[in-house]
Amino acid sequence: MIRVDELQKSIISRVDEYLDIDNPLVSRQRVVLALNDALNHILAVDINANLDMPRQNVSAMDGFALAAQSQLQQGGEFTVIGESCAGTPFSGEILPNQAVRIFTGAVVPEGCDTVVMQEHTTFDQINITDKSQPYSIVLTKPAKVSANIRHQGEEIAQGDTLLSAGKRLNPSDISLLSGMGYDEIEVFSPLRIGLIATGDELVSIGQPLSNLAQIYNSNTPTLKALLSKLPIIIKDYGIVKDVFDETYEAVKHAIEECDIIISSAGVSVGDYDFLTEVVKSLGKINHYKVAMKPGKPFVFGEFATDARKVLYFGLPGNPLSTVVGCINFVRPALWQALGAIDAPLTLHLPAITTANIKKSAGRREYQRGYFEMGEKKLQVTPASAQDSHRIKQLSQANCLIVLDENSVGANQGEQVMIQLFDWVM
Repeated sequence: MIRVDELQKSIISRVDEYLDIDNPLVSRQRVVLALNDALNHILAVDINANLDMPRQNVSAMDGFALAAQSQLQQGGEFTVIGESCAGTPFSGEILPNQAVRIFTGAVVPEGCDTVVMQEHTTFDQINITDKSQPYSIVLTKPAKVSANIRHQGEEIAQGDTLLSAGKRLNPSDISLLSGMGYDEIEVFSPLRIGLIATGDELVSIGQPLSNLAQIYNSNTPTLKALLSKLPIIIKDYGIVKDVFDETYEAVKHAIEECDIIISSAGVSVGDYDFLTEVVKSLGKINHYKVAMKPGKPFVFGEFATDARKVLYFGLPGNPLSTVVGCINFVRPALWQALGAIDAPLTLHLPAITTANIKKSAGRREYQRGYFEMGEKKLQVTPASAQDSHRIKQLSQANCLIVLDENSVGANQGEQVMIQLFDWVM
C-alpha cells in the first residue's frame, strides 16, 4: 500500500504532467462571465489595472485641506473658502493660509498639500451659521506637509498587474476588480466531472425502498456538496448495478463526455466489485490501496483514447471514506487540474484531546471529532465510535483527528492534529 503523503505527491505529479501535454484539461475553451458570476472561477488571462487607485489625491479623513506654502505651526490661522465632498470636488483657486473643508474620500483641491484633522482645529469651538461664507479656523496642533492624503496611484498604478492567470477568484478579488470598473472577466470554461455510483443495494433519494436490503445513495449527493464550490460541470450517471457489462458501458460513456471521472463503491475486492476490472480494461490503474483508515481501497487511474485523456478517482462506498478521500485527494487534484495557482488550503491545527484515542500502527487514521476553544488552546473530543458507516456521527463532527502511520493513539490531555471541515469555518 502507498502512504497518504506519497499518493498525494503522485497525484500532484501526474496532474502536472497532464497540464504539460495537449489534453482537455488545458486545451479547453475560455468563457467571458459577468463579474458577479465569476466567483471561484479560474482567471484565463492576466488582469492589469486600467486606472490609478486612488484616481486623484484624496483625503484620508474629515478635516481641512490646507494651501501649499502655508504656516503649519500650532496657532496658525486659516480662512476656509469652500468645501470638497465625495463626488463634489472644490474647483476654485486657493491661496496660502487658505483652507477648504474636506471629507473622507473627497478630492484634495489643486494647490493644497496637507490635510489636518478636524479635531486638531478650533472648528468645533466656533459657531458657524453660514458655511457658504469664508470663516476662520486655528490649528490646535502642528500639521505636516502631505499628512492625511492618499496620493494618486499610491496603491495601484495604471498598468500594474492586478491578478495573474490561474488566480482563483475570491470575494476580495471581486471587490478589487469591481473597484477598477470591470464588469466582465475571462475565465477557463469549467471542467466536466462524471459521477458514478455502483451497487445493487442503492436507491436514488426520492424513490421508495422496496426491501430491507436497500439503502439510499448518499455518496453522490455528498460528492456534489463537497465539489459545489469548484467551477465544474457535474454529469451524474446515476446508479450502476453490480454487473460488469453495465459498469463497462457506464464508464465508457463517461470517458467520452468528461475530463475527470469519480466513482463511489465497487473498488474493493468483493466478487461484485467490477470497477477496478473495468478501469484496467479501458485504461490503467496508477495506484490501488492507500495506507489510511477509512478509505483504504482508493483507486487513482486514467483513461486514454486517440482524442482525449481522462483522470479517474475511485472512492470506497462508506460515507466517511467518501468524505475523507474527496477532501484529501480528489478536491486538491481538481483545483490543480483547473489550473488554480492558489487552491483552498486544508487547514490543520494542533488541539488537546479530551479523551483517550485508540489506534493501531501501520496506517494513517482519520477519526471524527468535535473541536472547540478551551481556556488557552483548542481542544477536541473524539466521537464515541469510529465506524466509517456512521453517518450521524459524521454530521455531528466538525473536524477529523489525524493520526499518522506510526501512532498508536493518544492519551487524554495530549496534543493531536485536527483537520478542519471547511464548511464549519
